[in-house]
Amino acid sequence: MVLMAVPRFERFFRSAAGVDVDKNDLRRYGDFVNDKVHDLLVMGQAHAKANHRDVIEPSDLPVTKGLQESIHRFRSLDEDIELKPILEQLATLPPLDLSIGEETVDRLPEIVGGLSVALAQTFKIVDPDVKNPATQQWERTMSVFNLLL
Repeated sequence: MVLMAVPRFERFFRSAAGVDVDKNDLRRYGDFVNDKVHDLLVMGQAHAKANHRDVIEPSDLPVTKGLQESIHRFRSLDEDIELKPILEQLATLPPLDLSIGEETVDRLPEIVGGLSVALAQTFKIVDPDVKNPATQQWERTMSVFNLLL
């Protein structure tokens, strides 16, 4: 999934956490975003079903305080993540039982932005000296997210 062009991707991670990524990291990043958005939607589906609704609304998504703060930091970075690639990628995932509400779809770019900021900053938490994350740092960082989201 290509959410942004390589130069924008590199600039985003430098701006968010002082981390240098390159075009080879774009695939890992796309996989990360794809997996986490799907995880959020699966949990959102469970919340919607528990509330006897057939549409996943924004309030159904398990957006934690930390993710919400990362969304705010994303907004302050003034970067853009396009919705079209997110929706195209979601169409390739296993189908959900419920539909995704329009407001939820509209919120996805900011959620992806927040996840991206959190990812960049987690690299620095996992390894404060990292400049250009290698496979090991990507695996550790994604393990943290898999544990928490």
